[in-house]
Amino acid sequence: MFHPLWTIVELVKQHRAVFFMEGVLIPELNINDDIKSKKLLVIAPDGVQIGVLELKKAIIVAEELDLDLVEVSPESKPPVARLMDYGKYKYELSQKAKSSRKNQVKINVKEMQLKPKIDTNDFNNKLNQSKKFLSEGDKVKFTMRFRGREAEHPEFGQRVLDNFKEELSDIAEVESTSKRDGKSLTMVLAPNGVKKWNIEHIKEWKKE
Repeated sequence: MFHPLWTIVELVKQHRAVFFMEGVLIPELNINDDIKSKKLLVIAPDGVQIGVLELKKAIIVAEELDLDLVEVSPESKPPVARLMDYGKYKYELSQKAKSSRKNQVKINVKEMQLKPKIDTNDFNNKLNQSKKFLSEGDKVKFTMRFRGREAEHPEFGQRVLDNFKEELSDIAEVESTSKRDGKSLTMVLAPNGVKKWNIEHIKEWKKE
């Protein structure tokens, strides 16, 4: 049976024509008279194979059923075409893609503004906030800002960041840090496993 998601991946890899419907990328398939293949393996709307037909005969069958003849797998031997309502198919595909995007996990970055001279209460409050954000799957960016002579001793600010890193080490890992520039220091913590997932995700895309 025809699998739409598989076909999308293959078409994008082959750099086939695509268009947008309601903000969603949809592959443009050859239909009816635009099909170049002389013979096709024709699939009925219910997934049953009708058999190999000449293009003209396949188009006649489609017209009799008030459907479109859609070439879904031009690289197959013989090429595969499916009888369907192409307009309805594109709409349903766009809705599935939109639904899939809505269900994707969205990772937000929460920011914590810090000072080198931070009292115990402020530290604990920000620590508890950070734990809450990380437990919900968000990243936390700690920004340490130096004012005046504080910039002469950035190690004090670094010590505070290290304390946050140590206190949160059981639920988070360092994703990135900034170099000392005299004015600020930053550190981004991600929930355990998120950094690894991001790296593996990028590797997989590079392979495509």
